Amino acid sequence: MAQRTGAFDSGATGVRRADVVAALSLATDLAMGQPMAFALRSCVVAVRLGEELGFDAAQLGDVYYEALLRYIGCNAETHVFAALFGDELELRRDFATIDPGKLPDVLGMLARRIGAAHAGTGTLHLAGALARGIAAAPSATHEAFAGHCEVAQRLAERLGFGPLVIRALGQIYERWDGRGQPNGLKGEAILPAVRVVSLVQDAQALHDAHGADAMLAIVRGRRGTAYDPVVVDRFCASAARSCGVFASEPTWDEVLALEPGVHATFTDAELARACVAIADFTDLKSPYTAGHSRGVAALAARAAERCGIGRSDAATVELAGYVHDVGSVAISSGIWCKAGALGEAETERVRMHAYYTERVLARSPGLARLGAIAGHHHERLDGTGYHRAARGAALTPAAKILAAADSYQAMTETRPHRAALSADAAAATLQREVREGRLDPDAANAVLASAGHAPPRAGRELVAGLTERELSVLRLLAAGMATKQVAARLQIAPKTADNHIQSVYSKIGVSTRAGATLYAIEHGLTGSFA
Repeated sequence: MAQRTGAFDSGATGVRRADVVAALSLATDLAMGQPMAFALRSCVVAVRLGEELGFDAAQLGDVYYEALLRYIGCNAETHVFAALFGDELELRRDFATIDPGKLPDVLGMLARRIGAAHAGTGTLHLAGALARGIAAAPSATHEAFAGHCEVAQRLAERLGFGPLVIRALGQIYERWDGRGQPNGLKGEAILPAVRVVSLVQDAQALHDAHGADAMLAIVRGRRGTAYDPVVVDRFCASAARSCGVFASEPTWDEVLALEPGVHATFTDAELARACVAIADFTDLKSPYTAGHSRGVAALAARAAERCGIGRSDAATVELAGYVHDVGSVAISSGIWCKAGALGEAETERVRMHAYYTERVLARSPGLARLGAIAGHHHERLDGTGYHRAARGAALTPAAKILAAADSYQAMTETRPHRAALSADAAAATLQREVREGRLDPDAANAVLASAGHAPPRAGRELVAGLTERELSVLRLLAAGMATKQVAARLQIAPKTADNHIQSVYSKIGVSTRAGATLYAIEHGLTGSFA
């Protein structure tokens, strides 16, 4: 489904580009097997190191964005890594602490990861897996690193960054001695921002794994090979301060305040395009999810309009649809691409992705409103969903719409354990979810109508401009229910029920429940409740 970002206004949102980039950095932390705020910590250290090196404002800006954006291409080729080496998150965490320029270290790390992935499978099986993984490692690694760089550059361009930031993101795996990838750049051919951030992020991973003293010894040992000697010397001279940041966590406001130069603020349309970029970053995680988030967003937006929740709220639902799965990057591609049934531990990890979505977006005030909706996309009215097991009364109309849209969209897509369902089969399954009390009927019907399905039963078509929800309210009024009873039946707040009732009265031209009841009788709208 095509994106709908042209439908957004051009007014200012109050959301800074740095907000979106910093939120993305939390997602890339998870995708790289690092703790959340890894990139935020490194950003503070890297910018301060740049200041000590005498960088000007433009160079400091490059350092700032490089630290936060460095791994936005990291979801490229993850399924290949997982297939060869096992859990790619653990692989990346291990890789961050070794010297890639030392072949024995690389081979030893790969052998450990392959061994862990195939533990208990038998000697012959393990030997075959080791042989295949080690043999494929050079080409797979080069392809992955080149893909990471290309994807990072394309996403950065879509986020509105200039040529130097984009160029730097093509150098993230290069080394001072020319033994890096994908282009083997050497020395000062590597941009200053890359030289600073590469050292700082490696140092932070080493600090987290081994402590300050061991980290400093390793950094000094890589002087002139992996790292620029000048950068190493300056970093080591102020190591105490850097280690203090490594051992703590800066606040969100501190990181945003550190941004050099003009603080760009997104318009509505720019924020929408940024959310589409997040969607594409997310869906690269697995070949089975390519385009999933765009499809959910488009379907949810059309369904929201049908439900009459207002243009602004419908736009918010669309944005939440783009970012709803960003937490999925915290789960190994080996799980997302597994053809067989998931084990209990794997299932629990999958159920956490909605939580991670909410956490990635929660720290930015401008994005938290999206996270509050997106984090509920697997909740169900009867409490059987995840990650909160929230029930209907706790779910907003927007959350109910997003849940139905995500469910339908996913069913029509191929997954490793099943073929894609036909549109009719997906519709039948969605209707069964409604009958069994898991999905909201108005939300599901709006999603089905938006996907091109006929109304599921007679009498559901819109009358007098009433939304599906308002038709439900009208039927309940005609059944003699008072406002609080309507609220209880629909699992909404009494205030919300009253708002719906007043909207119904206005649209059908009455002012009393009796008048509404007569209208329902006249139009054959009695006797069928949502």
